[in-house]
Amino acid sequence: MKRKNKKFQKRGSSSLSQLSLFKKNDVKFSKKCPLSTKNAPIIDYKNLSLLRKYVSENKKIVSSKISSVSLNKQRKLTREIKKAKILGLI
Repeated sequence: MKRKNKKFQKRGSSSLSQLSLFKKNDVKFSKKCPLSTKNAPIIDYKNLSLLRKYVSENKKIVSSKISSVSLNKQRKLTREIKKAKILGLI
């Protein structure tokens, strides 16, 4: 014999799941990479004014989610910041 329990409902059928607060946003906010535009500054360990923009007060590298830098440029930026730290420029 099969049991039919009305206590358990399917996940999508509850009234709470229909509220917009519990739904995932389909739209993602994205900015353009400031280092990939035309006339963008060159990423170099000697360009200290550029590197300081992407280093926090505690001398940590700011993540790409916060700075909206593309993955490729973030890698180059990280490499150049580390070079500048080793040489004692930052």
